[in-house]
Amino acid sequence: MTEITQNAAGSSAQNEPAYLLIGRLQKTHGIKGEIAMRVITQYPERIKLGKPVFLGEDRREFTISTIRWKNELMLIGFEGYDNPEDAAKLTNLEVFSTTRNLPRLPKGQYYHHQLIGLKVWQEKEYLGELAEILETGANDVYVILAEGAEELLIPAIPDVIKEIDIEAGVMQVQLLEGLRD
Repeated sequence: MTEITQNAAGSSAQNEPAYLLIGRLQKTHGIKGEIAMRVITQYPERIKLGKPVFLGEDRREFTISTIRWKNELMLIGFEGYDNPEDAAKLTNLEVFSTTRNLPRLPKGQYYHHQLIGLKVWQEKEYLGELAEILETGANDVYVILAEGAEELLIPAIPDVIKEIDIEAGVMQVQLLEGLRD
């Protein structure tokens, strides 16, 4: 699941995080200061030359100077880090992007961070809050938590998810037979 970090410096949307985890730096590569990054975003195309990314827990800003792929890893360079010794200082840091840099999705599609925290209802019955999204091969599964109740797992399929209102912070569902047994 994508890490979500709350920060007042994020987008203007209520409860939207400021930063989203997009990768993890691994080991240096070559002699020009490149470092291998395991990409964990669904949208690697938003990682571009000259664009800022934010590294580590303190979210220090770095500007991307080089990008190329080597198998499933992205080899990335940063301005001011031109040799393996400097790049080695960045090993094992997480790489973040700001939510303002996210591309708009088509109508009816949402980023995970937009869904986490939605209040889930079935007609007039409150089921709980969407706490986690499990990515499976076929479809995502939403983990719904309500105080004093066991977690409820619901498939993210059109037969179940009837309406999502991000602005109101609400998701309407119609549970399939046997989902709450």
